[in-house]
Amino acid sequence: MTLPHPAHTGKVRIHGLRWYIIGLICIITCINYIDRSSVGLLVTDFGPKLGITRELYGNVATILLFAYTLSQAVSGRLYDRFGARIGFTVSVFVWCFAAIAHGFIVGYASFAVCSFFLGLGEAGNWPGAAKVIAEWFPQRERATGMAIFNCGASMGGVLAPLLVARWLDPVLGWRKTFFVIGSLGFLWLAAWLAIYQPVNKHPRLTNSERELIELGHTASTWLPAPPVMQLLKLRQVWAILIARFLVDPVWWLYMLWLPTYLKDARHLDIKAIGAAAWAPYLAAAAGALFGGWLAGRLIRAHFSVNASRWIVIGIAACMMPFGIFAAHAATTAHALECIAVVLFGFQMWISNVQTLPSDFLPTNAVGTVAGMGGMAAGVASGIFILFTATMVSHFGYNFVLTLTGAVAPIAAILLFVIAGPIHRIELATKH
Repeated sequence: MTLPHPAHTGKVRIHGLRWYIIGLICIITCINYIDRSSVGLLVTDFGPKLGITRELYGNVATILLFAYTLSQAVSGRLYDRFGARIGFTVSVFVWCFAAIAHGFIVGYASFAVCSFFLGLGEAGNWPGAAKVIAEWFPQRERATGMAIFNCGASMGGVLAPLLVARWLDPVLGWRKTFFVIGSLGFLWLAAWLAIYQPVNKHPRLTNSERELIELGHTASTWLPAPPVMQLLKLRQVWAILIARFLVDPVWWLYMLWLPTYLKDARHLDIKAIGAAAWAPYLAAAAGALFGGWLAGRLIRAHFSVNASRWIVIGIAACMMPFGIFAAHAATTAHALECIAVVLFGFQMWISNVQTLPSDFLPTNAVGTVAGMGGMAAGVASGIFILFTATMVSHFGYNFVLTLTGAVAPIAAILLFVIAGPIHRIELATKH
């Protein structure tokens, strides 16, 4: 299919514009995770002062995930209907205001309300990124684009302990720290609105890059999103939902509970947590890039898309059980090394699983299916996080880490069996 060409405006064309676009997506994803991680990091400071116990924090984390899940169902349709320019604007406004509002909390109720709106806004980042990548990248580059986007999440996890716990909180205090990190998204939003336009309207897109992007598009790319019920009839969609449902709680556990685990089980204070907690997320960033690179390298080496995706997903699934070794590690360093392997594997996994909607389906369905996948992930993660504090109280952290370490191989087998070989599915359209 030939993309519509915007009218000539006399503006200078930008070579490799899609890489600038995905760079912006990577940056906002990094900010997204800094804002989210700051909650788990700073609660170790303000929690005792405001009477936020481990059980109450577990409830707040569940509320955040409930809002995140609710938003995923809506956000995918928002991005498919109104596009990424408007979608990201709405998402960033909501979550950045919520992040800043955390600086005004006075107890459990206000903490829960702010976290609800934080989750409500942040969720849109994921179907929005999937939508942008599906529109701007040919199929052979989509895993690389997804890897760069997911690298932003991991880098947010790397920077948050250093920025929030190591530097800002000791100097400014937790309230002003929320003000600072909550403002970052508004700076990004100015750049986004200045640079981003849909690929079929962008005046700075070169003809050669436009032709390359056309390789990833079909005639349905610019049609309205298909009905959700039509998508739910596809076993490939259910395979993606099941995989996200089973494995995403692994990431959320370490995102929301790693600082508390290091404080309770490894007896670190907030400065020590800031000095140590970044390392597993650096490994996660490397895993995201490696997973995208490896899938693209296999495709360039004439492996099929089907073989390339399944090879990378299978390798990643074999790495996440290292959480079992973290549970029984004798030292904090050894535990963090094992957790680093888990998060490296998770980001390899998610960089390719999140690419599956664009492998199977036309672009006009990608945002919706990505949102549905995020919703499945949010439901499972919310349930798991809700009971994490209870499981820790009754069985200890070792049980929780062992449980999450066992699910990825099971999820990979179910994904392979239910989805079957990767091929393009053309959806019937109503006229």
